[in-house]
Amino acid sequence: MANATTPTEQDPRDFLAGVEPERRRLEGEILLSLMEEATGQPAVMWGPSIVGFGSYVYRYASGRQGDWLRVGFSPRKAALSLYGLKDHSDAGTLLARLGPHSGGVGCLYVKRLDAIDLDVLSELVRSSYARPKDTEA
Repeated sequence: MANATTPTEQDPRDFLAGVEPERRRLEGEILLSLMEEATGQPAVMWGPSIVGFGSYVYRYASGRQGDWLRVGFSPRKAALSLYGLKDHSDAGTLLARLGPHSGGVGCLYVKRLDAIDLDVLSELVRSSYARPKDTEA
């Protein structure tokens, strides 16, 4: 079974322009700039609602493999979903300094971008992006 979330040709800025409510759109624009600067990579849409930076190949023991973004975000109505930021050795220390957030299986949830430390987020993105991803899932 192939990964349903793959890179698309949609311009991330066009996607963000249509995000509602306005606060979420503005937060998405801030995240886009922050992650572009921290990774040195252009933004790419993954599926209809995830903005990603870079990619890597993952492989399961079964032999199944796919591509996934190294870091990214989705400006969802309930919270900002941040991907690829919590699976490395420095993550715990940085997350303790980030500010209010919660975690899911593969992402962090932030309700308000103005409630977290953007310098810490930038450091978290930079260190997460630079860390080699485990390709064995």
